[in-house]
Amino acid sequence: MKLSIYTDGGARGNPGPAAIGIVVKDGKGNVIKEVGKYIGKTTNNEAEYRALVNGLDSILDKDVNEVDCFLDSLLVVKQLNGDFKVKNANIKRFWNEIKRLERNFKKITYNHIERSKNSEADALVNEVLDSI
Repeated sequence: MKLSIYTDGGARGNPGPAAIGIVVKDGKGNVIKEVGKYIGKTTNNEAEYRALVNGLDSILDKDVNEVDCFLDSLLVVKQLNGDFKVKNANIKRFWNEIKRLERNFKKITYNHIERSKNSEADALVNEVLDSI
């Protein structure tokens, strides 16, 4: 089975109160899971990574071979694809966790998309942050 994961993380202030949004879709584009969660005070970049970690972790119980990940954070996509180095020690922890999670899938891709094409995950983040 192949799934698509759309993730977003955001903080109001940097660092500040932060949340993650995750939307998982099947091969036909149907939403099979949505998660919006408050993650405490952190940075935007850490929230972006934490969203992806949570997204990948949330599909481990499914019979998934391929995962296409869609993020509006160009930095995170470039780091995960090996185009940019990860210099921040805290971010490196999350990068390592994602690389560990990759082993559960035959194929995984990281794709940068415009914020407007990530509106479902972005809305989940804002919903959570507006409620605190």
